[in-house]
Amino acid sequence: MRRTRIVLAGTVAAIAATVLLLGGVFRESGAVGAEGKPSPVLVTSGRLAGATSPSDTATLVRQLQASLRTNRNDVKSLRLLGFAYHQRYRESADPLYLTRAAGLFRRSLRLQPADPAATLGLAGLSLSQHQFRRALRLARTAQRLQPDSADSHGAVGDALIELGRYPEAFAAFDRMTALRPSLAGYARVAYGRELLGRPRAALEAMSLARDASGGRPEPAAWTLVELGKLYFGMGRIAPARAQFADALRIFPGYVYALDWLARTEAASGRYPRAVALSRRAVDAVPLPQFVATLADIRRASGDERGARREFALLGAIQRLLQANGINSDLEVALFRVDHGIRLASALELARAARGNRPSIYGDDVLAWALARNGRCMEARAYSTRALRLGTKDASFYFHRGMIERCLGHGADAARWFTRALETNPNFSLIWGDTARRYAA
Repeated sequence: MRRTRIVLAGTVAAIAATVLLLGGVFRESGAVGAEGKPSPVLVTSGRLAGATSPSDTATLVRQLQASLRTNRNDVKSLRLLGFAYHQRYRESADPLYLTRAAGLFRRSLRLQPADPAATLGLAGLSLSQHQFRRALRLARTAQRLQPDSADSHGAVGDALIELGRYPEAFAAFDRMTALRPSLAGYARVAYGRELLGRPRAALEAMSLARDASGGRPEPAAWTLVELGKLYFGMGRIAPARAQFADALRIFPGYVYALDWLARTEAASGRYPRAVALSRRAVDAVPLPQFVATLADIRRASGDERGARREFALLGAIQRLLQANGINSDLEVALFRVDHGIRLASALELARAARGNRPSIYGDDVLAWALARNGRCMEARAYSTRALRLGTKDASFYFHRGMIERCLGHGADAARWFTRALETNPNFSLIWGDTARRYAA
């Protein structure tokens, strides 16, 4: 497949979407409605289209549990409860829900072994656990069981992206979009364009995803946050802030919008408001990335003691995730390297993480870890790999600048620092001032 093909995908007129598509999606009947009658429910890799809030999901969980008490071998209810538990994990960050979901999908498969839906459910869980090779095996099994399922092609592509197998991943996304143009397909096209260094084209595709949200609050809010992140990565703070604010307007309390609006406020120097927004996100769902955001905002605002409290909380959360089979090595390694925490062990962790996740992000984190440990020739090789797709990521450019500076290439380093700041002057609360100082 030509590497440019995915860049062309999704440029046709948007097709109105009637369902939420944020990961592999399929329709099933058999969930128990409010009066005990079967009702159609849409599920996606850990997401439920019919649920727009944690209370909706909790209600559905209770209904499905009641159905299974009546008939413990109801395969459809087993599957749907598995997806509902996956959704509860997304809403609460409680990893125990992943364990429960996996048990339900496996039980469903014992009753109906060649079931693509339950197989794809396990693939989605593996993606959430960052077990990408296992996710790929399961998604391909689901694909063989149901070759024309757009959902399985999307899950295959998701795993391939994280394994650094980009042409194959883009081919899977192309096939997914051809089978069923949808929010999920357009979002993946947007990500492919972003990886290939075409952020404006990515905005176009993500706008199609927004239009395909069908007006439902959570999917619309999700697409607005993704649009805001694209604008933020381009250094366009005002439109980024507008997207995050719109997401909160249509879906109040949406934690991903709170987190990114906090980052935007911090980038503008509005630290008290940034802390308040970030604190709301952490209190609602203590995801590691939310805690890391709060820690960085506190440090940037001069609250070193508060930052250390968040560091301690982050460590506890990461240990809990690890105990429940969630591999967050890459994120942990990047955080430690960024903050100068146990750099030698952070390098070992980055190597292991890159082995599990040999993507451009794995390459970049390993390059940065090597540079911070003074191993700059080796770091340069991994940095070159991280830049191979042409991705316009200011952090990648900053890391390369630090590597060149380490190697004594002052002029080259200054060019990379300038490039980082031209791409996004607010790329880092921690390292932005360093980039500005070295670019001068």
